[in-house]
Amino acid sequence: MSKRERDRLAIMAGVKRKELTLVQASEVLELCYRQIKRVWRRYQDEGDAGLMHRLRGKPSPRRKPGAVRAAVLALYAEERYAGFGPTLLAEHLERREIAVDHETVRRWLLAEGKWTLRRRRPQHRQWRERKACFGEMVQMDGSHHDWFEGRRTPCVLMVMVDDATNRVWAQFFEEETTHASYDVFAGWVKQHGLPRSLYVDRDSIYRCEGQPSVAEQLAGKAPRTQFGRAMEQLGVKLILANSPQAKGRVERMNGVLQDRLVKEMRLAGISDLAGANRFLRSWLARFNRQFERAAASALDVHRAAARNLDEVLSWEEARVVQADWTVACGGKWYQLDRQHEALSLVRRKVIVRTLRDGREQLLYRGTKLQWRALPGRPERVQPRRAGRQVKAIESPGAEHPWRRLGMAVGREYWRGVKARGRAVRAAARLGRRDSGRPPSVPPPQLGKQNNEQQPIQGTFSRESTRGHF
Repeated sequence: MSKRERDRLAIMAGVKRKELTLVQASEVLELCYRQIKRVWRRYQDEGDAGLMHRLRGKPSPRRKPGAVRAAVLALYAEERYAGFGPTLLAEHLERREIAVDHETVRRWLLAEGKWTLRRRRPQHRQWRERKACFGEMVQMDGSHHDWFEGRRTPCVLMVMVDDATNRVWAQFFEEETTHASYDVFAGWVKQHGLPRSLYVDRDSIYRCEGQPSVAEQLAGKAPRTQFGRAMEQLGVKLILANSPQAKGRVERMNGVLQDRLVKEMRLAGISDLAGANRFLRSWLARFNRQFERAAASALDVHRAAARNLDEVLSWEEARVVQADWTVACGGKWYQLDRQHEALSLVRRKVIVRTLRDGREQLLYRGTKLQWRALPGRPERVQPRRAGRQVKAIESPGAEHPWRRLGMAVGREYWRGVKARGRAVRAAARLGRRDSGRPPSVPPPQLGKQNNEQQPIQGTFSRESTRGHF
């Protein structure tokens, strides 16, 4: 019994015990006297069951026919509708001109045991208010999933969601790479313009793990990835999320697309990447019309796309020009043109830029250089150093003045002189002990050396040796 029926039972029991009159009972139950008399009469005739509602247990006049319910359950049993939720199934039934509310579908599936309630334990999170303007912040993430349900290998869907309006842009790729991030970002920019900020995760595509160089340390800058460098050149603020919940809008959108888009491509029979991207363009237009919401402000803060967008969304590496005016990068060799000779590029750094379509550019301080590709590594030729030739050192001849002066007579000669000197000093010490008189010492003989030098004769004055030195 309901609460109202239990209240009536208590009042009618009081009337039966003559504790209340029907007039007093009508005031308590807020019923008119004629209605309370009918309630009392039914209670006297049927007892407690007479106070229950007459429509209890009877089918509602607004219920769907049994044939409609059977048709819906039969469609859900088909393989192509496997895994459809009640809301998505109700939308597809409407396309078949079967108008059934999603809550009705949910009750039918629960009654048949084909749907279960999924309750998630709530966690405490810090709520963040949406941005006010369209383009103020866009969230981007890669969703790895078996999007084709085994009809081809798994791939990744790069998804971008505007924080203010929930507008979605997405594209399929084989892997989540810098090239894929460039392509999906370029697609958003061509449609709406440059956003003010981009909210991404801490993947290696967006965050650099390397140590800063000396130049970066002096400039007070952190090392950047190629994607981070491109965003800085475009003036787009790159925000790194500390958790998946921080960019919850794009994370929840990934779950919605994994549910809806997978089933839509199943119904359309799509099993290749190119066909999926073509289908995604038209499907996202309908999806945005259905789920996009109005921003708090009508102002669109997107900026105009840069003219050199394709050149900014590229890979840039700094390389040093060699002495032969060649540049090496990525296993390739480039020969700079002679017309840049006035720039004196040897030992200077140039930028080697690789575009997304594979084209290459060489730049010096923003100026594009002319160059040609080399088939391989050029042969290195050692440059000849400027200066006089070093002549071989020749030993002085026997008639050289140094020979006559006792110089350049050879190492063996001076070793003999030192040995005789030691002998003379030893004999002198011995003679002093014997008689106190030192013995006479014969002069050294120069003619006994290898080069048969002549002995030094006579004395030399300053004037006699002038001109020999």
